[in-house]
Amino acid sequence: MQLCLDLPCAVTFRENHGLNFHQFGTDIEGRFMKLQPKDEGIVLEELSLNVLLISNSKSRMRIIEAGLENAVTTKINSIDPDYLSKTIKAAAPHVMVVDCENPTEATIKNMKQVTQSHPMPIIMFVEGSDGALTREAIRSGITAYIVDGLTPARVRPVIDMAIERFKMVGELKDELKKSKQDLEARKLIERAKGILMQQRGLSEADAFKSMRDLAMKESVTIKKISENIISVSSLLQGDA
Repeated sequence: MQLCLDLPCAVTFRENHGLNFHQFGTDIEGRFMKLQPKDEGIVLEELSLNVLLISNSKSRMRIIEAGLENAVTTKINSIDPDYLSKTIKAAAPHVMVVDCENPTEATIKNMKQVTQSHPMPIIMFVEGSDGALTREAIRSGITAYIVDGLTPARVRPVIDMAIERFKMVGELKDELKKSKQDLEARKLIERAKGILMQQRGLSEADAFKSMRDLAMKESVTIKKISENIISVSSLLQGDA
């Protein structure tokens, strides 16, 4: 099924972190969608949710599968990091659902290792967990940590929530990274301006203008010009 982008469809898309996935999201009816280039332009294409399901309990796995209607599932029963990594590369899942009745610190440690190398929405259904382990699970990158009450009706809503939370956290991380980069660039620009003002007797406005003009002439950023000014100044001071 394909939908043209000009249709009234509230879909949020985001490039996944880590794995080379297509951009995807859910529309207002909860369908899983991706952006797909076609001859007629960019379209929204409905696709099946691809789930990596991990459980060593056949009965609990059946409960989760019952809640994954129309989803493509890859089922395994091990959370060994090396085995998980190979499975993820082969199956390219959109999300990971982990069933673990009584997780341990080792369980959380293994999941943390996986989230670092293969970022994606991860949902854990557990039967029992203390507060400290729950906090550690969230800090480890597990998107949704659901204690008690595993039923088919809860599975898909929890997955949808985890997908949106994963995208939101990713956006916040990107914004934080950009803010840090912008702050670092401003510091460099201010330092470079100070060097020009001191060594060439320029006003602050004239120093910035000369940097901006040179950046335009060289087709580089003002940050790059600032780095060059600072490098040259440090080199000359070292030779003095």
